[in-house]
Amino acid sequence: MDIKRAIIDLAPASIVRLFAGPYVAGKGLESGVRKADEIWQAGKLQSTVDLLGEEVFKREDVEATVALYFRMVDALAGRTYTSMSLKPTQLGIHESEAYCLENIRKVVGYAASRQLHVTVDMEDRHFTDVTLRLFKALRDQFDNVGTVLQSRLFRTKDDILALHARRCKVRICIGIYKEPREVAYVDKPAMKERLFEYVQLLLDKGHYPEIATHDEPLIRRVIDDLDKRGCPKDAYEFQMLLGVPRHQIQEEIVRDGRVMRLYVPFAEEWEYAIAYCKRRMAANPMMGAYVMKNLFRS
Repeated sequence: MDIKRAIIDLAPASIVRLFAGPYVAGKGLESGVRKADEIWQAGKLQSTVDLLGEEVFKREDVEATVALYFRMVDALAGRTYTSMSLKPTQLGIHESEAYCLENIRKVVGYAASRQLHVTVDMEDRHFTDVTLRLFKALRDQFDNVGTVLQSRLFRTKDDILALHARRCKVRICIGIYKEPREVAYVDKPAMKERLFEYVQLLLDKGHYPEIATHDEPLIRRVIDDLDKRGCPKDAYEFQMLLGVPRHQIQEEIVRDGRVMRLYVPFAEEWEYAIAYCKRRMAANPMMGAYVMKNLFRS
């Protein structure tokens, strides 16, 4: 563990909870739905609503999580500006791949009946292979499911080339999980350059890239490339995290007729929100500065 992460892990939960405010919709499903409505009504920002919490081991807890996702589908149904995200580690992967697939298939199938899109989130490198296997099995059956790839990993180009033959929605991002230099780039410029290249590759292969970055120069470079190649504005979208202050460029993206979607997490218990914010703080030390600006903005 590096020194920065060690210091963040020692931060009192009360302090991290204060920092969580702008980045987490709140406690309970209703807070996530309410935030999705607010950002749509205020600025036509779309959303993907996410239940925080990983590493669910007990079968009864997995079953409770499945039930909560069914409630989420019901709550979001009819809101064309929302989607939802889920994680294999919440839904039984620690018991078996087959059990996890069964659970995710239930959720995705129910979401399909309510015209709601579902993203199978990517976690650290230990889950990359199994997550992609789950996604491909789901994509065989459903049109309302996508997944995530991380530009920091050396393997990602090959993963794009090996995606399902059917059109896939793929969130392409740098990734939040720190990985060893044997399998991943360790400098941000290289990760960002790969992200730019992978947007192009996804489009070339007929997929729908969900371009997840807060880097404004990179966003403008991507937009310039998309416009030069005459790419339709409904063939891709941009994504950012709730709470990161990028209001001007978000407004520009929406005004130009492109999709801008925010990742809107909520927690059933605050301990999961705190863990999420600690990961974000470790990945981005500027997060604290962003929060202070939000707290004291007039």
